[in-house]
Amino acid sequence: MRMRKKKNGEARLAAVSYLLAEKPAEPIDPCGEDEREIYLEVGAGKGGFACEMARIHPGARFYALEKVSDCIVLAAEKAAARASERPGDNLRFIIGGADSLCEWFAPGSVDKIFLNFSDPWSKKGYAKRRLTYRKYLYIYFSLLKDGGELRFKTDNRGLFDFSLEELTAMGLRPDIVTYDLHASEWNDGNVMTEYEENFSSQGIPINMLSVKKPEGYLPGNFFVPDPPSHFPMRSGDSVKQNQ
Repeated sequence: MRMRKKKNGEARLAAVSYLLAEKPAEPIDPCGEDEREIYLEVGAGKGGFACEMARIHPGARFYALEKVSDCIVLAAEKAAARASERPGDNLRFIIGGADSLCEWFAPGSVDKIFLNFSDPWSKKGYAKRRLTYRKYLYIYFSLLKDGGELRFKTDNRGLFDFSLEELTAMGLRPDIVTYDLHASEWNDGNVMTEYEENFSSQGIPINMLSVKKPEGYLPGNFFVPDPPSHFPMRSGDSVKQNQ
C-alpha cells in the first residue's frame, strides 16, 4: 500500500534529522574506533521494530533503511518519542533503497540483517524487485560477516517460497524455516512489527527463515544478474557450503 504524502513532511523530517545517519565518506567498518555490532533492517516501515530492537540491544548500532521518506518521518518521530526507553543513542535511519547499501557498509561489516514484510511485488515480471531476489541476496551476504545472520519474515507464502528458491540458487541453506512463527519454538524473543501485530490479530500465520553466512562463503561464486560494482564477481574459488 502506498503511503499518503505527509502534511509538513519536510519540516517534520528536519525536526528529527539528528536521527538520520550521515552518509559516510567511506563505507562503515566496525574495525575502526567503534567496534559495536551492526544490525540492519532493510525496509523500516513505521519504525516499531527498529525502536524496540535498539532498546533491547543497547550494545549494538541499529540502522533502519527505508526508501520512502514519509515512512522515515513516522519512524523517526516514533524513535524520538521513545528515546528515553533506549539506554544508548544507538539508532539511526537511512533514506535509500537496498541498492545503496554497498555505499554505506563495508564488506563483512554487518552482524545481522532483518527483512520484515517486504513488498511481494506480485505482478508478473516484477520478481526482480523483490528484496529477496538473488541480486539483493548478493548484497546482503557480501555485507554480512562470516556467521552473520539474515532473518526474513512475511505473511505472504508465495514470497516466502520464492525466497527459499532464491537462497538455494545462491548455494545457501536456511538454519531455520517455519510457516507459523508464533506457534513455533522460535517465537521466544520475537520482536513484532506493526504489520505483524495486525496480521497476527487476524489469525494469519507468519513465515520466518533465518540463514547464517557460512565461513568463507563468497556470493560472487554464484551467477547474479547485474551485481553491484562495489563487489567485483569472483570465480574459481572454493566455497564452503552450509551443511
